[in-house]
Amino acid sequence: MVDAAGFESVAQCPRELHQMMAAAADGLGSIALDTTQLNMSVTDPTAWATAMNNLGMVPVGLPGQQLVSDSICVPGFDPGLNMMTGITPINPMIPGLGLVPPPPPTEVAVVKEIIHCKSCTLFPQNPNLPPPSTRERPPGCKTVFVGGLPENATEEIIQEVFEQCGDITAIRKSKKNFCHIRFAEEFMVDKAIYLSGYRMRLGSSTDKKDSGRLHVDFAQARDDFYEWECKQRMRAREERHRRKLEEDRLRPPSPPAIMHYSEHEAALLADKLKDDSKFSEAITVLLSWIERGEVNRRSANQFYSMVQSANSHVRRLMNEKATHEQEMEEAKENFKNALTGILTQ
Repeated sequence: MVDAAGFESVAQCPRELHQMMAAAADGLGSIALDTTQLNMSVTDPTAWATAMNNLGMVPVGLPGQQLVSDSICVPGFDPGLNMMTGITPINPMIPGLGLVPPPPPTEVAVVKEIIHCKSCTLFPQNPNLPPPSTRERPPGCKTVFVGGLPENATEEIIQEVFEQCGDITAIRKSKKNFCHIRFAEEFMVDKAIYLSGYRMRLGSSTDKKDSGRLHVDFAQARDDFYEWECKQRMRAREERHRRKLEEDRLRPPSPPAIMHYSEHEAALLADKLKDDSKFSEAITVLLSWIERGEVNRRSANQFYSMVQSANSHVRRLMNEKATHEQEMEEAKENFKNALTGILTQ
């Protein structure tokens, strides 16, 4: 490439340039080849393939026709696919290739804006400065510490600025340039922390007493911690109650309660022992009374009569069982004989 100065020098000496071009033409004429030697058959595919191979180009012929062997062609060239093989394909979805924009940064700096109030104005700090530091958040924190207040800041001005974060339940202002603000809910504290680092200016005054840089931080208050403990205990009670209901639901049903022994209950129980439908319930009550030690000299006769009734009832049941078993054996024998006769026929 020739710059502007070079063009000017060439324009100033056209005679020398003409002489140089003539000498170059003479040199090319001395090494020129006979045009007749470059003539070759157009229909000869081998000649074209050799020429293109010498020029470093991949030979391309008619569809399905291979001009030269694989040993002469460029290594790794597939004639069927008409492309190079053995090269790892590039993923177009890789960021940085221009096809897909790079992922956005994970951390985006929050741009704070100027906040206008009736009696003051809040100016954000320089975004290049590090964010204000905060202490570890206490459990159930609803109170914030606000430092760096202007000397002329009143409780009404503080109320006006921080009531935008939520309902304020109490403001405890010190004689110095700080105060404590308690909110109704915990999430309001996060909104108040956002104001940390702002510079407060009262009205349009530039006096030092009317300007200050706010520092908002978590405060550890006994009221917040007490409410948090109360909530934790209430949640623990609800959890225990829920578990008890779940256990009661999964527990098998308890047996009916056994009434206490009395002469009247003993007379009723004696009648139940003679009833087939109530015998199972009555015998359970009788065994419970015996295990409790209700048998004594005064009640021995009643218990003896109840045990005799139970014994006679059990003996009758055993006799009925034996009778049914005998009938079952006879029925089996009859069935066996009838089936044998049928099979025999």
